[in-house]
Amino acid sequence: MVDHPSDARPAERDHIRLPRRGRASRGQRIGLYLGPVLFVVALFLDLDPANPQVTRMAAVALLMATWWITDAIPLFATALLPMVLYPILGIEPTGRTAPVYFNSTIVLFLGGFMIALTMEKWDVHRRIALWIVRRVGGGADRIVLGFMLAGAFLSMWISNTATALMMIPIGLAVVLRMEEEFGAEATHTFSVAVMLAIAYSCSVGGLATLVGTPPNLSFQRIFEITFPDAPPIGFGQWVVLGLPIALVMLTIAWLLLTKVFYRVPEQVTVDQSVVDEEAEKLGPVAFEELAVLIVFAITAFLWVFRAPIVIGPVDIPGWSEFVPFGDMIDDATVAMCMAMVLFFVPTRSPGARSATVMGPDVVIRLPWNIVLLLGGGFALAHGFQTTGLATFIGDQFQGLSTVPPLVLILSVCLGLTFLTELTSNTATTEMVLPILASIAVATDIHPLMLMVPATLSASCAFMMPVATPPNAVVFGSQRVTIPEMARVGVVLNVIGALVITSLFYVLGPALFGIEPGILPDWVASAGGGR
Repeated sequence: MVDHPSDARPAERDHIRLPRRGRASRGQRIGLYLGPVLFVVALFLDLDPANPQVTRMAAVALLMATWWITDAIPLFATALLPMVLYPILGIEPTGRTAPVYFNSTIVLFLGGFMIALTMEKWDVHRRIALWIVRRVGGGADRIVLGFMLAGAFLSMWISNTATALMMIPIGLAVVLRMEEEFGAEATHTFSVAVMLAIAYSCSVGGLATLVGTPPNLSFQRIFEITFPDAPPIGFGQWVVLGLPIALVMLTIAWLLLTKVFYRVPEQVTVDQSVVDEEAEKLGPVAFEELAVLIVFAITAFLWVFRAPIVIGPVDIPGWSEFVPFGDMIDDATVAMCMAMVLFFVPTRSPGARSATVMGPDVVIRLPWNIVLLLGGGFALAHGFQTTGLATFIGDQFQGLSTVPPLVLILSVCLGLTFLTELTSNTATTEMVLPILASIAVATDIHPLMLMVPATLSASCAFMMPVATPPNAVVFGSQRVTIPEMARVGVVLNVIGALVITSLFYVLGPALFGIEPGILPDWVASAGGGR
């Protein structure tokens, strides 16, 4: 999950300098004016004389893409354009567009975020992180690994920005103690390794689950909009693919940081007492923490094993098959149900901010800007389908049918990875996925062969501070320079594309029922068959 760094609590921000949005940059100003110019020009192109809605929808998409890429206005504001432009251009009335912004995927996001914010409220995420670091830590390399495992695990379930903001003060405490003992110069490689470990693990952890990062949720809903008759992508199904990719990426990132780029001198040893002191500050486990932990564990279990998980000959039944009306229960049902439970658990700690474990103080912190951003992407995908623009775009790429699928997948992964170094990964995913779906159908490739790797690659930008919120937060610690981040990041970008391509090629066909050269019936029923 992603939220904005400025949402962190003051105690967490004291340790770092966060990037702030000031006056518009030159690129933002150019984008602000370029978008309307391209919009007007596109309206006069007449792409499909038999269907003028294709041209109008292309103009809207071009305007949204320009403003999203240049960040000309806030991303969520651009996401509201379909509500205005669809009825004005005769694409669709507002009454049909508005419901697209709120659906089961949004409910899943909100329910998961409510549980995540409650974990932060009671410092459950900090306790989990310190427990992992203490168990894994030892030497310098193992401390780095501990930070990576903690960051990745937490980012599977809560905001990767919040995870980074929470992990940075712990990492800095260890770094400062070592600098006092061995000097800043001798410990610099360790400092860089710890900071980058936090940033990269927070991004990689989000790959493992549907709620780990907004692009994953964007994919789930856009796939459903584009192919309404296709089997839905379940939480457990995604974990079976995302978790191995995340683990492989974590292992490679750890080896690159500690064995290749930033090896710690042998004479520099880590004083683990700093981590022990941080853990002792939390005191004994409170009733509220235990309640949140139990709800979190049950939620994760219900998500992963709700629907059947079929991998080739292996068929793991889902619990929803054994309950009444189980076919009406989805991941959003689980998320909201378990979040609601926390509203009924009373607090016992003196001075608690609310009478129950989750209170109004949590709800008002929900990231409605991301909700609108997701909704705008869904509306864009919906417009692609209803106007026929998706089919029109796909027809323009029929020449790619001669390109081997493996080459096409790798190209998509590399393109998304490096594109999101400079753009929002959520907005980029929402722009690209409808196009990739139409290209896949036009070239007789199973849509998931392009859409899933693209979604995963959108979260694998490791080079620049602006690429992801965790990168920006770590850069604000003033322990890492841009060249130090970029030299590891560019290697990880390429490796990430290769890992996603290869593991998807191995696991994807059996997991998603993909047969080479055969398009499923639900593609034709969506109007995409040729």
